[in-house]
Amino acid sequence: MQIRPFVASDLETLYRIDQECFPPGIAYSRNELSGFIGRRGAKAWVALANEKTVGFVVVAREPQRIGHIVTIDVIEGKRRAGVGKALMKVVEEWAEKESLQLLCLETAQDNRPAQAFYSSLGYVKVEEIPGYYSNGAAAWVMVKWL
Repeated sequence: MQIRPFVASDLETLYRIDQECFPPGIAYSRNELSGFIGRRGAKAWVALANEKTVGFVVVAREPQRIGHIVTIDVIEGKRRAGVGKALMKVVEEWAEKESLQLLCLETAQDNRPAQAFYSSLGYVKVEEIPGYYSNGAAAWVMVKWL
């Protein structure tokens, strides 16, 4: 597996992956995803296996030395194969180089596999946000101090 920085030609593939990974109301539109990736202070990385995109992560630098993980997506056939963990490692290495103190993310309240994954990496639930997603689903905010 290889992880490399995002390039503009990746956008369509990442959009399709996001649509496959998340239900309507949670998945991002093409414009939303492009906006998050293009935001000042944002970074994105793409995971490849046999030259095929199998996952990606988008993170944004926020005030007060906080990194916000906007999304992490791994295709169905590559979950639980170390792709997500490798992407999160790249984010944490970047955050440390940027002297960030905290990484945060939101995950759907009913997405227990994601919550278990983040917990295994040292993230803890700190706040529940009712109606966070456009489909009305609640989210957990999870954080990791660096």
